Amino acid sequence: MRLCLTASGWWVETEPGFGVAVPDQGGLTCRDDLYEYLDSVARAGPAAPMPMPLLAPVEHQEVWAAGVTYFRSRSARMAESESGGGSDFYDRVYHAERPELFFKAAPHRVVGPGGLVRIRRDSQWNVPEPELTLLISPTARILGYTAGNDMSSRDIEGANPLYLPQAKCYDGACAMGPGILVTPHALPPSTGIHLRIVREGEVAFSGSASLAEMKRRPEELVDYLFREMSFPAGCFLLTGTGIVPPDSFTLAGQDQIEISIDGIGTLVNTVERNELRRNP
Repeated sequence: MRLCLTASGWWVETEPGFGVAVPDQGGLTCRDDLYEYLDSVARAGPAAPMPMPLLAPVEHQEVWAAGVTYFRSRSARMAESESGGGSDFYDRVYHAERPELFFKAAPHRVVGPGGLVRIRRDSQWNVPEPELTLLISPTARILGYTAGNDMSSRDIEGANPLYLPQAKCYDGACAMGPGILVTPHALPPSTGIHLRIVREGEVAFSGSASLAEMKRRPEELVDYLFREMSFPAGCFLLTGTGIVPPDSFTLAGQDQIEISIDGIGTLVNTVERNELRRNP
């Protein structure tokens, strides 16, 4: 079942566009029994039209990310960082036992469906990274899955691996949605992840990958993330991308980014025009 956040609160979707409001006093997405609880709510019904628009399905969770979990990502990172002397690092981490994990966003920086994502004004080479995203409980249990966009400044990361936080963490650099697929079962390896970028009505780039191409299991990434850290509110974890546009491609203002994951839905965002950005 799919759990969605609206301006009026959480809803469990029972069929497209219809659902049941979820009684909640906070901390809904922390519950280890989330699937069982939502199943009982859905059965109690009745279904009604869900309020729109949908919001980013996040409460108080930190958002973390894993890198270089697909061979395509390894190759792209090596190529972009060759001139900066860091290309070997990405080959090493791809083959290492320990994964790359990094902080991505606080809740207030997460953009929801239909919202504006951003490219940095001090970067010239920017791409979206479509990623399966895990909802994880405080006890390190995977509760569900959503689509995530790990916006990245490739020229900044490529200049020096130590610039990764600046390349990955800024306002509008993370989007999630449209809802959370809550299930007690792991997603099958055949699950497809799809990216389409539309510019001025034309498809500027499209690509697909599957979870079968992912080198590390989601449970492995969760294990490393929770080894020395606690998450009282739980967390989200983006699991890496297997879809990277060619080196000649960079995002532009008003591009529409569509990220679809089988069984979860499609996350659609538009790139904000940088000249419209105003600092507080």
